[in-house]
Amino acid sequence: MSKYRDRLPQLNGGTFITDGGMETTLIFHEGMELPHFASFVLLASPEGRRKLKEYYGRYLDIARQHGIGFVLDTATWRANADWGNRLGYSPQALKAANEDAVELLAGLRGEYERPQMPIVLSGAIGPRGDGYKAGAMNASEAEDYHGAQIAAFAGTEADMVTAFTLTNIDEAIGVARAAKAHGMPSAISFTVETDGRLVTGRSIQDAIETTDWATGGAPVYYMINCAHPTHFEAALDHDSGWVKRIYGIRANASMMSHTELDDSEMLDAGDPIDLGNRYRRLLSRMPHLRVLGGCCGTDHRHVTAICEACLPPQAVSA
Repeated sequence: MSKYRDRLPQLNGGTFITDGGMETTLIFHEGMELPHFASFVLLASPEGRRKLKEYYGRYLDIARQHGIGFVLDTATWRANADWGNRLGYSPQALKAANEDAVELLAGLRGEYERPQMPIVLSGAIGPRGDGYKAGAMNASEAEDYHGAQIAAFAGTEADMVTAFTLTNIDEAIGVARAAKAHGMPSAISFTVETDGRLVTGRSIQDAIETTDWATGGAPVYYMINCAHPTHFEAALDHDSGWVKRIYGIRANASMMSHTELDDSEMLDAGDPIDLGNRYRRLLSRMPHLRVLGGCCGTDHRHVTAICEACLPPQAVSA
């Protein structure tokens, strides 16, 4: 049974953190093999589960040190039908993997949660296709496609679902509709190119306003992920209502474009201190931001730097 599905604590104020770039950390720092960038395959072995727990634990320790809440996302960004089929997972095995991912996080919540540190379990959803290319589904197709993964999460302790790295507005609409149909709060996270626009050329404002219009404002909030702040900060009109729908940022460590990152064989970890300072500037202009974390190339060093730059000194425990 979910704990916060009907009362998500991050909607009531305060700062929550989340993790960094799971897949890039596991591949480049831990030497793990993740076929098709799929971290959920680690759930199938005791060693893989241990690696995931160690990964999450580094970030949960940061939250405990600072006495703040945490949004704990499942390792299921690739655990949808098309990617699962490429990895040899039947629909039944894929459903079990999504459920298992939540069960692992529920155990971590039992270990780490404190009254001053609520931990929200979020089922992570990825795009049907490549996170750097435009999808081709219409909204109805996307609702049907993503509905299976969302239904799996709905039967677990997951408090919400978050769709990451979306490039297509129709796919976002479908995810939000499917989540609403299954009684799951949803967050929609778009990624943008270096010009601050979706790969389709549409603006982040258009993406948020169109998704809200088409779903009756179904998403509880929006996020931006998998882009460096230099790529999107100029696109944010901080006096506009649509910007206030953005509650979370999970930026890349690197200033490189998506194409450059795809072509690079080396990890660009950027500058954690600089990234933390950029988050502080964003927060000063967007005080409604609630969820701060990282994406590709970031690790616990970046999230630590974000906390040190953005949290008031009194938030840090002795």
